[in-house]
Amino acid sequence: MLEVPVNEDIMLRQLQPADAPLVYKQLDSSRKSLRKFLPWVDYNTSEEHSLRFIQMMLRKAEDQEAIALGIWYKGVLCGVMDLHDWDHQLHKVEIGYWVGESFQGKGIATKACRALVTYAFKKLRLNKIEIHFMLQNERSGQIPIKLGFTREGILRHNAKLHGQFVDIVVMGVLRQDWKF
Repeated sequence: MLEVPVNEDIMLRQLQPADAPLVYKQLDSSRKSLRKFLPWVDYNTSEEHSLRFIQMMLRKAEDQEAIALGIWYKGVLCGVMDLHDWDHQLHKVEIGYWVGESFQGKGIATKACRALVTYAFKKLRLNKIEIHFMLQNERSGQIPIKLGFTREGILRHNAKLHGQFVDIVVMGVLRQDWKF
């Protein structure tokens, strides 16, 4: 099981089936704020949905296609961070993340993201990491900016949120530009 230490308060740990109730509880308690920018929130309506997500990500981890990690803050699961859309030919991956409402604004996602990027470059030998987010999600967009990612462009009408097309910002960082 993969663990990535962040600091004395924060740990990333690969999600396991037993974590499904905790993931669902954190998601459900933050549903109103998370659904503003994450279309999949409306489809996760039970612990069973969280369990299926974890099981799918464990299968993908075996094939090095993706990996889902719980973000643990002072021993409490406060969110999820993942590597997905792993491209082995180009040695790149995308990072996704969400943090429960009561844990937002503490810098947890930024610190966890920094640790995961460093891990991905050092241990997984990747060349590029991307973060995609909805243009309107300014708070999420601050994370890659703080970490020194470069804005690479906007994918117009590249996702749907509550029946409306939305633009996606793409930010990336190369291994050669990362400050270890």
